[in-house]
Amino acid sequence: MTTVRLNSADPVSIDTDALVVGFRSGQDGPAPATGGEALEAAFGGKLAASLSAVAFSGKAGELAKLPTFGAIAAPLLVAVGLGESPGPEGLRRAAGAAVRSLAGTSRAVLALPAGTAEEAEAVALGGLLGAYAFARYRTNGEQKAPVAELTVLTGELSGESEAVAERAGVLAESVSLVRDLVNTPPSDLWPAKFAEIAERLGGEAGLRVEVLDDKQLKDGGYGGLIGVGQGSANPPRLVRLAYSHPEAGKTLAFVGKGITFDSGGLSLKPSASMDWMKSDMGGAGAVLGAVLGIARLGLPVNAVGYLCLAENLPSGTAQRPSDVIHSYSGKTVEVLDTDAEGRLVLMDGIARAAEDNPDLIVDVATLTGAQIVALGWRTAGVMANDDAIRELVVEAAGAAGEGAWGMPLPEELRKGLDSPIADIANLQPERWGSMLAAGIFLKEFVPDGVRWAHIDMAGPAFNKGEPYGYTPKGGTGAITRTLIGLAERHASI
Repeated sequence: MTTVRLNSADPVSIDTDALVVGFRSGQDGPAPATGGEALEAAFGGKLAASLSAVAFSGKAGELAKLPTFGAIAAPLLVAVGLGESPGPEGLRRAAGAAVRSLAGTSRAVLALPAGTAEEAEAVALGGLLGAYAFARYRTNGEQKAPVAELTVLTGELSGESEAVAERAGVLAESVSLVRDLVNTPPSDLWPAKFAEIAERLGGEAGLRVEVLDDKQLKDGGYGGLIGVGQGSANPPRLVRLAYSHPEAGKTLAFVGKGITFDSGGLSLKPSASMDWMKSDMGGAGAVLGAVLGIARLGLPVNAVGYLCLAENLPSGTAQRPSDVIHSYSGKTVEVLDTDAEGRLVLMDGIARAAEDNPDLIVDVATLTGAQIVALGWRTAGVMANDDAIRELVVEAAGAAGEGAWGMPLPEELRKGLDSPIADIANLQPERWGSMLAAGIFLKEFVPDGVRWAHIDMAGPAFNKGEPYGYTPKGGTGAITRTLIGLAERHASI
């Protein structure tokens, strides 16, 4: 794991393998955002001209590497574009992109704007997230190790340096755990294995952990989890993780969809849509990472996490379209499509979470392809039974740098979920508004008077394209920081 520390040293003379300098774009060319005069002097007044010569303008996301030939202590200077006025997310992305480009380097110093605690944390977190690498299955050495040691150059933070570095480290550790879980192939991460990991990590963090196996789920009436998981040789699990604080005044419950592999069941997916379905447990991963992060930060709030774990496979024992299942809440559900399985495990988790009498339930899921159609790969959809809660979640996501957009729950879509034989069907017959209809389905299992929000992150959980900013290819760890941010906001109420 990459380490990070804060320092107020001179960027020209600090001993390191690479110095990362943030540059703003301007009409007169790129200009260093910090230490400009000293750096220009060290390079004989030719630094900006050298960068312009390699077509570096300082636009956000641009990178350029220059050998320093002894002009400064570091042998390599990495220029990263900040644009005109980067906020915290711009700093996170710049730091992440620069550190990603330095894989295999032992030490790097980040000289980006970090005059406040918020800026310093953004730079530190971006750098740590950019240093992520998943090399578990590499045998030929192609995957270079991440930067081992990061130093963030800051202004005078009045004793806040240690807290800033600690929070950045906790957030990065939580996100990296989720990325690891999402990237792990389903042959090595089935429901019981996921539960075992959660139990071990939860115990190490001082959480109370309870794991229900398939027999206990069946006896307890968790029909959604049993129905989805009955087609696999790897039976389902429900994991409950509980963190409590003696000064807590609020309780949050997080419920995560944890389909460790989703073939679609008997409603089989096309093969082109199946190869990345190891990521269908990203919601449960985010919940695990968030509760662990909340505990490590010692936030004065109570947090309960539910991991709804199952593997959705076709077999002679799999549930069939037209089956009716009995949910934990007591409501019956007609299964019209076995590939609409995430809502079936979540409905049990939501109903169980309500028994903890939380002030807020948030479920997180890679739930619908319609989310990607509506909002793309980087923006999650947020629905809620309370407008203020929906906006709170969107604000928390924005503050964390995680894209989210508030969506409605139109009442007229509820009729499409009517079933002639059960209380509700798991799918509406029409495609239109299916992300919203999935949210309406889940709302049916939230007891009256309980505040609830639903986050559909089917796209943001997995990056199928090239890396960008601090986001790698593959698992992203999306929404983990949003959940921790929600806990921080409730801790301060």
